[in-house]
Amino acid sequence: MTRHDPDLSPLAELRANVAQPFERATAMPKSVYTSPDFAALEQQHIFAREWLCAGRADALPNPGDYLTMEISGEPIIILRDREGTLRGLSNVCRHRMSTLLEGRGNTRAIVCPYHAWTYNLDGTLRGAPAMTLNEGFCKDQIALPKVRVENWLGWIMVTLNPDAPAPTEALSDVENLVGYLGMEHYVEAFREEFHWNTNWKVLAENFMESYHLPVCHADTIGGTVDLLKMTCPEGFPAFNYHYIVKNDSLPLTLAHPSNTTLTGDERRITWLVSVYPALLITLTPGYFWYLCLTPDGPGKVHVLFGGGLAPDWAADPQAPAHFAALKALLDDVNVEDKGCVERVYRGLCADMSSPGALSHLERPNFEFATYIAGKMP
Repeated sequence: MTRHDPDLSPLAELRANVAQPFERATAMPKSVYTSPDFAALEQQHIFAREWLCAGRADALPNPGDYLTMEISGEPIIILRDREGTLRGLSNVCRHRMSTLLEGRGNTRAIVCPYHAWTYNLDGTLRGAPAMTLNEGFCKDQIALPKVRVENWLGWIMVTLNPDAPAPTEALSDVENLVGYLGMEHYVEAFREEFHWNTNWKVLAENFMESYHLPVCHADTIGGTVDLLKMTCPEGFPAFNYHYIVKNDSLPLTLAHPSNTTLTGDERRITWLVSVYPALLITLTPGYFWYLCLTPDGPGKVHVLFGGGLAPDWAADPQAPAHFAALKALLDDVNVEDKGCVERVYRGLCADMSSPGALSHLERPNFEFATYIAGKMP
């Protein structure tokens, strides 16, 4: 572990960092990326308390469709029940505490792979073999604990916190900014998961600033942006954002030629919205893509990566070619980003490295640091 100031704790370093005005801001201290103790604080005070994203709601279109995730050590099932409602349930059997489902799939019931205790899609216990001789066993009193789940503009939002304000309340300003694009109707084309060797905040910050695009992404999307046409306004308590007015070099970034609803710059503005703590959305008039981040210790991050097209592009006769072109582009972008963020983490762990001053194009990074500091005890 390396530290910027060995006389301060990582949290004290971070608070000193964000106490400066943005015009004098520097990157976050190294210790908040490399300290196992700080990573544990993040799990307790951020990931166990905030709304997290499990991907797009259209990933679970049918009754019995499910996916699994982990939140601060808690295994969770997200599924579509028989009535078509999204549900969140503990993914731990109420018998000997085996985990139940893995990955994604479709099931008529949740069956424990250890002793075949079987649960309905609402979490109630349907059956338990060879339990009739236990006088204290009462099937009707046993069910998987529920977890809060909401569909917010097409996103599956999940939290362990029973008191967290609903996403529609906390994120109403997102709707005010980008509601005209109707992202709840965008069509997901792919969903993948992988691990990168970096801290989750490094990857989040990489998304939050487009200062790096012309260099890191010179071979892909770098040519579609102009740093002078990049705007980084002040963000909101629950998210930060910036936007870019794109040129015509990548048609999929723009509104479909048949679209008569969007006018002027609405047809070419790309929004980059970072919903705290770990949902990162790129939204264009033509396509979207996203990352959902789960820390795996200080130096690794689990990444859920997905994307797709706006409805008019998805309905285009050439939609399969559009989907393929988008996926190929974003795969290349990801390779470039992986190299950047893994190099940053290696640099963070070097003794001679130190945080540098932030550009005006990195305002979202400073706001992200302020958010993290504000969530700690």
